[in-house]
Amino acid sequence: MIERIAYLWPEMTLFVGACVVMILGLSPNANVRRQTSIFTGLFLFIAAVLGMSTPSGRGTDWVILPELMPFAKPLIALVGLLLLLVMAQTVDRDEEAALAGGQPFNALRITGAEFYAFFLFSLMGAMLCATAGDLIWLFLALELTSLPTYVMVVLSGRGRRGFGRSQEAGVKYFFLGALGAAIFLYGFALIYGGTGATRFVEIGEHFAVHGMNPIALVGMVLALVGVSFKIAAVPMHFYTADVYQGSASSMAAFLAFVPKTAGMISILLLVSTMGWTTTEGTLPPVIDSLLWALAVLTMTVGNVLAVLQSSVKRMLAYSSIAHSGYMLVGVLAGPGSSFSSNGVAAVLFYLLCYGVMNTGAFAVLASLERDSRGEPVEAEDVDDIRGLCRTNPVLGWSMVLCMLSLLGFPPILGFFGKVPLFTAALGAGRVTLVVILGINSAIAAFYYLRVVAAAMLDAPAETGARDSGVPSRGLAALICAICVVALSVFGESFMRASQTAGSPRAFAERQDAAPPQLPGHDADPPHDAPAGADGTETLSLHD
Repeated sequence: MIERIAYLWPEMTLFVGACVVMILGLSPNANVRRQTSIFTGLFLFIAAVLGMSTPSGRGTDWVILPELMPFAKPLIALVGLLLLLVMAQTVDRDEEAALAGGQPFNALRITGAEFYAFFLFSLMGAMLCATAGDLIWLFLALELTSLPTYVMVVLSGRGRRGFGRSQEAGVKYFFLGALGAAIFLYGFALIYGGTGATRFVEIGEHFAVHGMNPIALVGMVLALVGVSFKIAAVPMHFYTADVYQGSASSMAAFLAFVPKTAGMISILLLVSTMGWTTTEGTLPPVIDSLLWALAVLTMTVGNVLAVLQSSVKRMLAYSSIAHSGYMLVGVLAGPGSSFSSNGVAAVLFYLLCYGVMNTGAFAVLASLERDSRGEPVEAEDVDDIRGLCRTNPVLGWSMVLCMLSLLGFPPILGFFGKVPLFTAALGAGRVTLVVILGINSAIAAFYYLRVVAAAMLDAPAETGARDSGVPSRGLAALICAICVVALSVFGESFMRASQTAGSPRAFAERQDAAPPQLPGHDADPPHDAPAGADGTETLSLHD
């Protein structure tokens, strides 16, 4: 176990960072409290650097996706840095203003320390999912990813009405997460009962030799269904839109990326144990049908419901659901010999694309606010962004580029993220799935282009939307817009990295799994077997 420490430096860095931030955020000195976001970013940057130097898992006996860690950990940390810019002043904004006006300091009313610490803990959990080598580790990592978000959702509300909405969203999100955890933990228990192992490599070797018995098959179905709560796959998507709408836009951006990334990595780890690397190269029929149904329902229901929304936050929530369906297409396609035919690589690269372009869209929403019943609230309706390219060109064009990228409009980043999903699925013979994916992309064009047209072509609406006064959020939107263009030009290295990361461990089907038999004596036991009490020869379980 001690040798795994070399793989855990990024996570240990984030743990130390969370402890430091927790202490700094409780200081009575306002200048010290303001350093919490700076130290959070510093530790995230260090974790990203350490993640890039994480050793490969090749040659170990516990890593099932040997090259996943050097790709996934920097990805999580770097997108986390973008999210941190959006998170600025999400909590304690009004409290800090009151303290600056002379109100006495009360540590119970200051929540920035907890918020940034939970932010780092959740990112650490997502990284630990990529490091997981067994079911117990994966369960703990998934819960470490999810548990802080329940509190963060509640803390993200601003004002009396905003806090009431965030409380409701937090309770709903907690029930959703608790149900998912109960289901996949029961599935993990059945997988252990059916294989006698908790380590992914041993589970994969058992499946390669003995196939999947009914207990293990039911366990894997339950595990995949439970983890699907984390990615908001249909029909496990209930409350998702309510949670997004009740949270601050910055928190919604976090929910759209971190739990989804942890869930997709977990699904890749689980599916890597079942048939991708056997001689047949296909998943068991029940698992294949389950993932096929989840992919089709998730992308279709997500896109259809997104069309019906007038709230951009709810629209992006259903869009997030649809993108989970797109990535499940890559899971079904499985690994391949090249980037264009490797569904696992396509999923990993799409997580990078989605993290950048979705964060940019939410950053624009977080940068705008208006008054509602005497309280400032974040902009979220389509009317709030009408004419944004004229009134605030940086935010307006950032929203346009990010929306076009989410659509997959060529030649920007989203296009290069979505094409490998098509090619990998075609290479795997999933023609029907590709057709459904194409139809859903056409449906998505309706609501993405509606937002683009509102920002570019419409006259500004009299909603009172204005800049929220948090410069880092506009900076995050601008950086995401630049990345959407730049990564489409210079993204080849990321594609190669995802291709490397998407190569699972090979399990050879052993031919010696059956008991040995002597030529010409098929029905006879081996002559060296110990004799039973009745004089007959018996075969020891250890032979």
